[in-house]
Amino acid sequence: MSQSIPVNLVDLHRREIYGALVHFNQNGIFNIDALPPEMSPMGYLLPGFIDAHIHIESSMLSPAAFAAEAVKHGTIATVSDPHEIGNVLGTAGVDFMIENGRKVPFHFFFGAPSCVPATHFENAGACISAQQVAELLARPEIVYLSEMMNYPGVLHNDAEVMAKIAAAKACNKPVDGHAPGLRGRAAKDYFAAGISTDHECFTLEEAVEKAELGVKILIREGSAARNFEALHPLLKTHPQSVMFCSDDKHPDELLQGHINQLVARAVALDYDVFDVLRAACIHPIEHYQLPVGQVREGDPADFILVKDLQHFEVIATCIQGKWVYEKGQCQFEVPAVKPINQFHAYKISPEAIRSQPGGRWMRVIEALDGQLITQTHRAKLELLGPEQDWPSADILKLVVVNRYQQAAPAVAYIRGFGLKNAAIGGTVAHDSHNLVVVGTTDLLILQAIRALMASEGGLVYTDEAQTKVLPLPVAGLMSTLSCAETGALYGELDALAKQAGSLLRAPYMTLSFMSLLVIPELKLSDLGLFDGQNFQFVPVFES
Repeated sequence: MSQSIPVNLVDLHRREIYGALVHFNQNGIFNIDALPPEMSPMGYLLPGFIDAHIHIESSMLSPAAFAAEAVKHGTIATVSDPHEIGNVLGTAGVDFMIENGRKVPFHFFFGAPSCVPATHFENAGACISAQQVAELLARPEIVYLSEMMNYPGVLHNDAEVMAKIAAAKACNKPVDGHAPGLRGRAAKDYFAAGISTDHECFTLEEAVEKAELGVKILIREGSAARNFEALHPLLKTHPQSVMFCSDDKHPDELLQGHINQLVARAVALDYDVFDVLRAACIHPIEHYQLPVGQVREGDPADFILVKDLQHFEVIATCIQGKWVYEKGQCQFEVPAVKPINQFHAYKISPEAIRSQPGGRWMRVIEALDGQLITQTHRAKLELLGPEQDWPSADILKLVVVNRYQQAAPAVAYIRGFGLKNAAIGGTVAHDSHNLVVVGTTDLLILQAIRALMASEGGLVYTDEAQTKVLPLPVAGLMSTLSCAETGALYGELDALAKQAGSLLRAPYMTLSFMSLLVIPELKLSDLGLFDGQNFQFVPVFES
């Protein structure tokens, strides 16, 4: 059935805004006429927003449930790395994401995970070999090689790493980058290997250096890592090099907005509206060669209608000629999800997480609000009692437990969480998604671990009076509930953590990255404390 709508058309190719009557159906836009003078425009019509790099799993929603919320904010497509579920279930996890995404009218473009496991310094649930990566890339629904986090492997020409990059080149599919802080000759060599993007820049100087190498810079604003304020000047100096992404977006924040929020912030800073919208809507299509409409005659009917070009409040979202969001409601049903998982539950004794101090000093992870990077803090060891064998001054115990096979937990120390008489934890623990728990006493840490073992995946808050769990039965990463339901439950846990003293904007999201070894400086895997700059284990205690 054909439709015609009177609009102010935002033409991002001609860089013009003009009255138009747009005629379309499920086969695409078949005509764009001048707006008759007797007709009033319904709003501003423009291409839909695209998240240029996201792990859908970090929303704790199935792809279908994610889409049902994202279309409300004008997002019509995501460039999605199924790396998280890949680390739990291998290629079966990738298949789950693709099949679930197909059940709703939304453009999911998945990549082949390049680093499963992310490193050999941790235990994941699966391994995706170079041969399996090549097989994934041969599939039409896989459009790129996901972020190459193993930058040492690239720099040292690791055979497995280079085989994965070669497989992407053979299919003429782009390779995503991941190189936080990499500068100078090392950066040149890394990107010269065929890697074309980076979403990990956290200083403007780093981003400019990489952009001038021809790298596409993804300005990231997620629930934990927030780089918009540092990087937005690129919209003026290097507008053709910019895309927007969230990387990781928790459900409570997805309820509030998505890429539309970054667009509104950028326009409010007086950046050229066409440069901003091209970064949000067109550059991902061009870079990843996506079959998504750009509001031209002959294009698929993929577009959004907004009230104005300041706040970008979405009136309606259209994907492939169907109104998927209008009148304040998502227009499609989200199918029920059959959980899949890999989880080995077992008991952890108090002795297993008790520290054995071996010196007067200790290395402490320093978590930074709004960043994935950490710093190393050196603290003098002062025993405070049988259940508190760590210093004061906001230094808490951090424990990572292998969830795939029974093993001794890894124990270290962390500052920046600010908890008082509480513990929080989860099985969302990048990248291997083992159990990660931080707390003020061994007893509370054990309570949190036991609750996660009992639920076989989820997020947990515990104190002396209560234990609350948000179950995540899909791979220990995703809920089977809607965004509103999951967001409400997550919001309860988040509020409890903050009531217990945490000053972090997103304590659970920040915690989930404390085991991400490929982001410097100091992290904890299930095998021990890890120096991400020198790529080696280091002792917790020292003389």
